[in-house]
Amino acid sequence: MVLLTDRRVARRALVTVVAAAVAGGVRWVVLREKDLPRPERLALAVALRAVLADVDGALIVAGPDPLDGDAVHLPAAGPYPPPRLGLVGRSCHDVAELARLTTEDYATLSPVHLTRTKPGHGPPLGPDGLRELIAVSPVPVLALGGIETPAQVTACVRAGATGVAVLGALMRAENPTDTATTLGRASQEASIASEEGRQ
Repeated sequence: MVLLTDRRVARRALVTVVAAAVAGGVRWVVLREKDLPRPERLALAVALRAVLADVDGALIVAGPDPLDGDAVHLPAAGPYPPPRLGLVGRSCHDVAELARLTTEDYATLSPVHLTRTKPGHGPPLGPDGLRELIAVSPVPVLALGGIETPAQVTACVRAGATGVAVLGALMRAENPTDTATTLGRASQEASIASEEGRQ
């Protein structure tokens, strides 16, 4: 499970929320906060890398500037080909965007469901639309958008997603550790069931 940050909807200080989610099993964090000046964003990146260091996690920076790291997540219309870093992801929403992937390591597909973070963004793919796009993706896919319940996580993994990317469910959570644990468990159980079904 991947956590996307949004300090504007976070229930507590961003680093505090991320640390709690990491305690619940999150190992990848995508630092968004693209409206901040680079020095403030860089300071956040340093703080979040420290949180992730103890669990061998990865901080992925949204946008082409890795903020002194080696992992970025690029927008659908971002630079092509992407910079060669340790880890490069790309936001995708349809077949055409998936077809433009070159050296990316993974893609997010969104929105799977309607989302409070980006109201009006869509239409939602739903599990069936997600499955169809995953079938033509040249790279592993993380499902993104409005994923808030274990049942939704399970449906995404059953549709073929390698994992899920979550923003609101963790940023707004009263207890991000418990929420991360619950959603992570659903993802692991669905992955195991899917693997057993293929054997």
